Amino acid sequence: MPIINVNTTVYDLISSYPVIKDLMIELGFKDLKNPALLNTAGRYMTLKKGAKLKKIPLEKIIETLEKNGFTVIGGEDE
Repeated sequence: MPIINVNTTVYDLISSYPVIKDLMIELGFKDLKNPALLNTAGRYMTLKKGAKLKKIPLEKIIETLEKNGFTVIGGEDE
């Protein structure tokens, strides 16, 4: 089971695990459909920062990723 950290950039996560892109879009991160945005903002935006920006509960993101076979770390302080 892959381990991902909520403090890892969205760009790095999607580069390592492309399936995360579709999961994130379904969760409300529609901007990830734009490759230019992924290659710019995605390089500094983490899951935690993105959740806050998009007003999507971090717990919901973690739950979705875990249901899809990922182990998520770094979200305990939220």
